[in-house]
Amino acid sequence: MPRPFSLHGKAGRPAMRQPFPTLDEIEAMAEQAYAGLPEAFRALCGDIVIRVADVPADDALDALGLASPYDLLGLFQGIGMAHAGATPWTGQMPNMIWLYRKPILAYWQETGDRLEDIVSHVLIHEIGHHFGLSDEDMERIEAEAGP
Repeated sequence: MPRPFSLHGKAGRPAMRQPFPTLDEIEAMAEQAYAGLPEAFRALCGDIVIRVADVPADDALDALGLASPYDLLGLFQGIGMAHAGATPWTGQMPNMIWLYRKPILAYWQETGDRLEDIVSHVLIHEIGHHFGLSDEDMERIEAEAGP
């Protein structure tokens, strides 16, 4: 039997219980978050592709030195803007952002944050990698932005 989830998180509002969201539902949340970004920001993203999988592929975990698929919520895969040439290589695959459903759901259960907020945060974090920002750069920017 599927375990219930609530879209409301810790806000104290009554929770609407449903089965865990599907891959398609997480992708719809990501698409909605992306659509909510400023147009100028989205234009800079170019033809970035957003995909959702249950867990990261073993080769991605190996490349990052991670033992557990639950240690990775999302991944930018491609050539970031800071490293790209003016003209794409022939046969170059599109830049992709992967969101990983099961790790995101586990994080959501641990924190009680709104699922939509987590999906949006992971998506924006991975877009930051597309722009060439490191994890440390993004942590510093978030800290400087304040609460």
